[in-house]
Amino acid sequence: MTLLERYANLVVRAGVNLQPGQGLVLATDTAHLEIARAVTEAAYAAGAAFVEPVFDDGPMRRSALDHLSVEQLTADRPWVLSRNAAWDEAGVAFIALVGSDPAVFEGADPALLAARRQEEARTMRKVATGTAHRWSVIGAPNPGWARQIFGEPDTDRLWEVVATALRLDDPDPVAAWRARADVLASRAARLDALELTEVRYTGDGTDLRVGLVPGCRWTGGGLVDDGGTLFMPNLPTEEVFTSPHRDRAEGTIRLTKPVVVAGQLVTGLRATFSGGRVTEVTADAGAEVVRAQLDTDEGARRLGEVSLVDRDSRIAAAGIVFHNTLFDENAGCHVAWGNSFAFALPSLDADQRLAAGLNTSLVHTDVVIGGDGLTVTATGRDGEVTLLRDDEWVLP
Repeated sequence: MTLLERYANLVVRAGVNLQPGQGLVLATDTAHLEIARAVTEAAYAAGAAFVEPVFDDGPMRRSALDHLSVEQLTADRPWVLSRNAAWDEAGVAFIALVGSDPAVFEGADPALLAARRQEEARTMRKVATGTAHRWSVIGAPNPGWARQIFGEPDTDRLWEVVATALRLDDPDPVAAWRARADVLASRAARLDALELTEVRYTGDGTDLRVGLVPGCRWTGGGLVDDGGTLFMPNLPTEEVFTSPHRDRAEGTIRLTKPVVVAGQLVTGLRATFSGGRVTEVTADAGAEVVRAQLDTDEGARRLGEVSLVDRDSRIAAAGIVFHNTLFDENAGCHVAWGNSFAFALPSLDADQRLAAGLNTSLVHTDVVIGGDGLTVTATGRDGEVTLLRDDEWVLP
């Protein structure tokens, strides 16, 4: 089996765990065409009833940003809403291939970059998040992404580091990921048992206290859909995470990795939280697009995720900045402003989750604050406990 075939088999079999007779929606950029074809072949070999590709294209999207207004970019389209509802009704699986060239969006208006079609985003979220459907997001090597990392379009070199991060060098990558998922799930179970009420991140430029919702579940490795089938929403994944109380974040963070927001690279980001809200943002580059995203809706300035990632992560061991959130968020501890996870409180409905303190938003942006020197402590049923010390997992 070639490297590309192993990659495609991994996301189909371990990512969405596609079942015979199930439909698959494949979101991909035109830069990922060869990979999309391999995933399609793997899906049909697994028994897919159909594979529906949904193509994006960076330069075409840039054309839209250069010619359309915010009002046009935020107007919902009835045919897209109907399509999303049909996918939901059909019980499709959903794969997203990510990894493109942020240079395409250099100089674009931050307000246009942050524009969202709100109802389209809401209905799509039912298909591509949560546990109603099985979904998986995976990085897809391409020349633009390679150029962003290495300064040249060395796709072969990018495939090497991506293959290591995805455990494609293992004789059975699917089994390897299921074993890793078990390790992460056991960490999540240990955290649940501690009945934590607060976590605190401290490191160079970061001192953040975040309150947790009583009974909120930690997740690691994978999820189980509403029908009882295991899947892995992110490949790679090295984190355990939960959703915090939206009103209980106090302090400051300093990013240790760049982040791509609405297609634009943001570096040197620093943010202040008070009363649960981001109240101040500065950055070496890209602050305006972050501020525009934070104005998307009321929940955009509040946290929807806190996570724990230690130095044993394969992505951390690679020692490079991937300039791709899916990879970089698995190199170190991160938090995310925006939407929370419904599966953090699985027994509650949407109104009850909101009343309990979980956040809701059209955005969800992960930002990395982990790395050398970071310590994470927590307060729970048995008092204070150290979870990570100097970026190393120490909780038994």
